[in-house]
Amino acid sequence: MTNTANTTNTTAGSRTKRGAVAACAAVALALGAAAPALALTGTDTSTGVHHIVRASRGTLVSVVPVADHTRAEVAAFVKDAGADPSVVRYGVTAYRLTYRTVTAEGRPTTATGLLVLPKNGVHRLPVVSDTHGTMSHRDYAPSVAEDMGRLSPYVQAAAGRAVSAPDYLGLGKGPGLHPYMDTRSGVSATLDMLRASRTAARQLGRPFTGDVYVTGFSQGGQVAMALGKALSEGADRSFRLKAVAPIAGPYDLEGVEIQSMFNGSINDTSAVFYMSYFLTAQNRLHPLWKEPADVFRAPYDKVVTGLFDGLHADEDIVKALPPTLKGLFTDAYLKELQHPTGVLKSILKANDGTCDWKPAVPVQLYSASGDTDVPIANARSCAAQLAAHGVKAPVVDQGAVDHGGSAIKSVAQIARWFDRVEQRG
Repeated sequence: MTNTANTTNTTAGSRTKRGAVAACAAVALALGAAAPALALTGTDTSTGVHHIVRASRGTLVSVVPVADHTRAEVAAFVKDAGADPSVVRYGVTAYRLTYRTVTAEGRPTTATGLLVLPKNGVHRLPVVSDTHGTMSHRDYAPSVAEDMGRLSPYVQAAAGRAVSAPDYLGLGKGPGLHPYMDTRSGVSATLDMLRASRTAARQLGRPFTGDVYVTGFSQGGQVAMALGKALSEGADRSFRLKAVAPIAGPYDLEGVEIQSMFNGSINDTSAVFYMSYFLTAQNRLHPLWKEPADVFRAPYDKVVTGLFDGLHADEDIVKALPPTLKGLFTDAYLKELQHPTGVLKSILKANDGTCDWKPAVPVQLYSASGDTDVPIANARSCAAQLAAHGVKAPVVDQGAVDHGGSAIKSVAQIARWFDRVEQRG
């Protein structure tokens, strides 16, 4: 469920790739070094921030330029990340948007996200909704950090489409805590980011056509499927869903993802990180325990919830937790995880089923047989659900690569596939 695009993998070793890739990228991509001032009505030219005062969901609050890169710089960034740079046709400009949305409980709030535009190409742009994977620190978010979190957005934009990449609630510069793996708020924040992106793109002179291509990695793969479902059901009829191509999403939490944490398909470090993050976030929305000691063994019952405050790095969280689920959870709760009941079961049910619909557009599911964070069985479960509705969704197996590697191999392939879908009309 982790982001390639940000942390590549949830194991402690793979998390170091964030810093390594960021260091390589810094040579070619100086963050915001050439970011132009916005020439928009109402822009504060001293800050480059454009303010719009309205109150409805998806309303654009501000636009801040964060990056401006030539085609050669983008190609170097993509190559340094280990991805295929041959799809890079244009340079890109990127902006942090702040926009109005709602919390998981439905209260008004704001969130941030990244809008990326190609420098050249057609005037009116189709847009890619690109949703990122698991991250713990709010500053890992795409609109803040120029690291692997921008790999897919830059690839998609450099291929000639606009990209709307939400940070989600509670990440980036948005207030509050992140409601991790709450599908409903993931979709609402993503849809409202699309609306804000449409406004910003129009103000920036690159209006949208209304066609939407959907992708996302890991946690974002699940959000991508749910967003596709929402758009197909008319969540915003000004957007026309054209194709869905998620990568390594945990589409089946109860039937595949959690069971894989106990049968060896998911590595222990990732299992501990994901499950502690998931339960901590969900407990804020749907209380799962009266006291942390009801679930977590001592001494972790005193520290787990505080680790997921948006201010701790992945590697620091891993160091503070035990190496196995058995060391983290009480015996009783280990049994509850393997055979969910009550509130936990209802939470899992609410977040599963993102593949239980009948798309009228092409769908391809990208994954990897070597993934020990989100096993490929998730993609096969999703494909089976779609098949039950008469929809054939190929599972593209990227082979013996890890979780982050599945995204690194997939992003350029997805850009080419979106090209083919667009050409077919």
